Amino acid sequence: MKTDARHFGIQRQLRRSAAQKRARRVIGHALVYALMTALALLFMLPIFWMASTSLKLPREIFAWPPEWIPSTPQWGNYAEAFGKYPLARYMLNSAILVVANVIGGLISVPIIAYGFARFDFPFKHVLFLLMLSTMMVPGHIKLIPMFWLYQKLELIGTYWPLILPAYFGNPFFVFLMTQFIRTIPRELDDAARIDGAGAWGILYRIIIPLCRPALTVVVVFTFVWVWNDFLEPIIFLRDWDSYPISVGLAFFQGRYSVEWHLFMGATLVSIIPILVVYFFAQKHLIGGLASIGIKG
Repeated sequence: MKTDARHFGIQRQLRRSAAQKRARRVIGHALVYALMTALALLFMLPIFWMASTSLKLPREIFAWPPEWIPSTPQWGNYAEAFGKYPLARYMLNSAILVVANVIGGLISVPIIAYGFARFDFPFKHVLFLLMLSTMMVPGHIKLIPMFWLYQKLELIGTYWPLILPAYFGNPFFVFLMTQFIRTIPRELDDAARIDGAGAWGILYRIIIPLCRPALTVVVVFTFVWVWNDFLEPIIFLRDWDSYPISVGLAFFQGRYSVEWHLFMGATLVSIIPILVVYFFAQKHLIGGLASIGIKG
């Protein structure tokens, strides 16, 4: 009887301990999710304010105390913004530049990185360091010589100055891709050579399929950088109808004032493509950055 009572008491203590651990785990998870939700809402406040401002009348924008929800939402602000300037055309221009640059990056970056990671040739390490050193040069310093070069080639006023660099490889992406390819076992290359594959076959059948996380980083970063680029389109383009959306948004800023309600509405629409791309690519993007950081 005493043994049964002692055994029953031990089981009751174990169940109580397990229940306490589960309760602590649930409370801990609840606190973590509450903190993450609070931080997410804090970082989303600018977007909420942008959406609120886009639906206000001009006199309500700087009212005090501020109103997060307009009393009468002005949905016509969006139509007015897109009717005042050809924003749809500007977004199409940005999409053309993004697609051209993404294609250029997907063609050039794997080829250059594959050469650095898998082949031995004279001055390989010197050239790699030279390529990395270009990342230390501010982009603004290169604008004058690049403008002179494109002017000699009679490309000023066209999209070529904004597209051609992507087909010669971005040093940052080449570095990331090289580090990623170096983590792929060379035994896969040897097995492919035994099956009769050449260098190009190994690249397109073995290396590139295994580099999807790194290629996702290339695509997303290129998309964001090209979509938000403002300085280079201003310098290299001449025709108003050829400007991207990043330049088109600046038209809402006048000499003495800014049409904030129209500007916020147009800006909110312009960031939707970036949010959509990140929503669908975030899993591969985060995995690609983590794998590059760990393996590279």
